Amino acid sequence: MADLSAFPITRRWPARHPDRLQLYSTNSPNGVKASIMLEETGLPYEPHFVDINKNETWGSEFLSLNPNGKIPAIIDPDGPGGKPLALFESGAILFYLAEKTGQLIPADPAGRYETLQWVMFQMAGMGPIFGQVGFFNKAAGKAIEDKRPLERYVTESKRVLGVLDGRLERRDWVMGDYTIADISMLGWVRNLIGYYEARDLVGFDSLKNVPAWLERGLDRPAVQRGLEIPKRP
Repeated sequence: MADLSAFPITRRWPARHPDRLQLYSTNSPNGVKASIMLEETGLPYEPHFVDINKNETWGSEFLSLNPNGKIPAIIDPDGPGGKPLALFESGAILFYLAEKTGQLIPADPAGRYETLQWVMFQMAGMGPIFGQVGFFNKAAGKAIEDKRPLERYVTESKRVLGVLDGRLERRDWVMGDYTIADISMLGWVRNLIGYYEARDLVGFDSLKNVPAWLERGLDRPAVQRGLEIPKRP
């Protein structure tokens, strides 16, 4: 039986199955990267719902695991060398789980680095830009009379989607085969045109390849499960 008592977060979210990987998250575009990956790989895990609307990521227990106060975060009781490993940042978690399982990442070094570059593209470009569209189009920023910030982020979102659309020319998936690169992006594209209500703003239906890619991704059973994990209490 793994002993996770050294991790203060387990006092706020106790592990009923300490031998399983512990996931602390919510089903936001960043959070579902981890849950989709876990569902795809079949690793045993225990999800814990962290309510970001109640600022639970800013409590001392969560900050003990991720000082940046963002979901998702994990504790793997069977980390490198058989020792528990705590990890945050969704891109790092994707890469770690791919390395741990040998799944959803190319075996050859060149392919691995190419996959990683597309995950970084999502982390550095797609996520932050799409999130700003959501803020100015759907959330509190919608009330701001000056629409130049929204226009700026919509323009950049169109550019980013164009990059992805070009990459998907004659490919079903970002790397040809389905990988963590796709997992990193599916939730964000889905959120942009759904919850953020920006489908028409970014001209989504005029794209040649991205809509079919998104549909293929959302048809995957593991993706459908992962999008609903963790369940809200």
